[in-house]
Amino acid sequence: KLWAVQALAPVESITLIPHVLELRFVLNQGMAFSLLSGRQLFLILTTTAALLLVAYMLFFRSRGKLLQQTAFILVLAGGIDRVLNGEVVDYINPLFIDFAVFNFADICVCVGVALWVLVILLEEVDDKPSKER
Repeated sequence: KLWAVQALAPVESITLIPHVLELRFVLNQGMAFSLLSGRQLFLILTTTAALLLVAYMLFFRSRGKLLQQTAFILVLAGGIDRVLNGEVVDYINPLFIDFAVFNFADICVCVGVALWVLVILLEEVDDKPSKER
């Protein structure tokens, strides 16, 4: 993110693959896909509450569960920027689809939540045979 601010802010965008992918500097005061833009206090408070819950789950509920710990760490990493800065720097812009500019933090949160859902589903599958006995 620091690189994106330093390198992209002055030039606004850098084409990586013509007509496919560019890096574009955008300050996003909303959440993913600019949802709730302009509601920084609400976003900071809800993100802080969510991060505290995820940190609690990481440190007290996921000992010895590597996949679950990975999911929680990704969610934490993705959310910290919002709490610290009140906005995030978006910089990944796929040109081949009509899509909002997003950032690495968005990717971390999305992958982390997907892993968390996978962990829950895998735990359900593991618990099902023991419940049937």
